[in-house]
Amino acid sequence: MFDLTKYLTVRQVARKLDITEEWVRDLIKAKEIKATKIGKWRIKPEDLKQFIKSRTNK
Repeated sequence: MFDLTKYLTVRQVARKLDITEEWVRDLIKAKEIKATKIGKWRIKPEDLKQFIKSRTNK
């Protein structure tokens, strides 16, 4: 069984990134943020870190 406490919700990700929930869903649809549909979209913290890292200026 999944431990949902280890996943972030779209709302939590939106708050962390200071963007709208709709924008987070758009990023998920565009496959820019990996997410799993467990009732609602859920994002692993490590996948969010990877997304942020991929957007970091090098």
